[in-house]
Amino acid sequence: MKYILSLFTLLVVCEAAFGECLTRGTGDMGIIVERATGSLQVVDTSAHKSLFQITGLGDLSHASAVYSRDERYAYIFGRDGGLTKVDILCGRIVKRVIQGGNSIGGAISQDGRLIAVSNYEPGGVKIFSADDLSLVADIPSTRISDDKGSKTVGLVDAPGQRFVVSLYDTGEIWIIDMTNPKRLEIQRFKHIGRLPYDGLITPDGRFYIAGLFGEDGLALLDLWHPDRGVVRILDHYGRGEQKLPVYKMPHLEGWAMAGDLAFLPAVGRHEVLVVRRGDWKEVGRIPVHSQPVFVMARPDGHQIWVNFAFPDNDTVQVINTETLRVVKTLNTGKGTLHMEFTPRGEEVWLSVRDKDEIQVYNTRTLRQTHRLPAEKPSGIFFTARAHQTGL
Repeated sequence: MKYILSLFTLLVVCEAAFGECLTRGTGDMGIIVERATGSLQVVDTSAHKSLFQITGLGDLSHASAVYSRDERYAYIFGRDGGLTKVDILCGRIVKRVIQGGNSIGGAISQDGRLIAVSNYEPGGVKIFSADDLSLVADIPSTRISDDKGSKTVGLVDAPGQRFVVSLYDTGEIWIIDMTNPKRLEIQRFKHIGRLPYDGLITPDGRFYIAGLFGEDGLALLDLWHPDRGVVRILDHYGRGEQKLPVYKMPHLEGWAMAGDLAFLPAVGRHEVLVVRRGDWKEVGRIPVHSQPVFVMARPDGHQIWVNFAFPDNDTVQVINTETLRVVKTLNTGKGTLHMEFTPRGEEVWLSVRDKDEIQVYNTRTLRQTHRLPAEKPSGIFFTARAHQTGL
């Protein structure tokens, strides 16, 4: 018995000394992007602490991430075209490839076997094996010159082993069906509107919506009935009003659904648009502090949290979805870039770049409870995303 206990103690000491992989569940873990240093922090959201720092991920100035179905692996899409597979239980890079010149995001397929990346340069979408990051498909976008294809944006996963993406320069939406990777099929929808800058998919995977930078309005595609084509919603929502200079494009990925209402950031306006799902008609507008970037719903849908573009990116506002009014304004600090709710919504984590910290708030009391140091943090991505369509 003494020999067994001694052996067990030796194994524990060796594990700590040599940094072996953690043996634990992943449900309360996540990553924080440290954009200035090309690094990630792996965090424990229950203990409010950092578990690992992982370096060597390149340019993370506009990085995003998706997770494998078992929540162990994070796939990081870097601005330098890097696609990196990270093991969050071991705190290390598994594999990294440079697949393009300028990437803007990606998605993981419904079955978790494929990783798709959208590119600014050279344009198009590339699809990789989630296992070893080997190339499965290289899909060029519509050409805008002899040597350049349209930028691709708003890439999401959709039911039926599909990806949906918008083409910024040519005003298109594509549905890419990867049921048979050797014979992929693409449905192309043209003339959807000028300059689609981002896209989102409803949590049930039915509707894809592209925001338009070149005009007021959004383009909606019903993925249950793609034969009906793309329809315009919120057409000319800013009619007769002067649009303000846009310092940072809104993000649609974290859009908010609460019951039958959707809450969307208005481009170039100090407003959150309220839309009724079903007929997709505008039913209200909520005046807010400045130009919204992320408009995100607490998981129960009772609150909307909004952050803002430069130069007003030191503030976060909370909206009650019953009254459609701002109930709290928080002065969080310059460079408040991203927000992420814990899976059941009792907390929200905010990245505050210029303070080099993560701030954690209790969403019931709306008070700050914790701070975590981080090097110029931006994106925050928790493992619960592994089980959400479009994230």
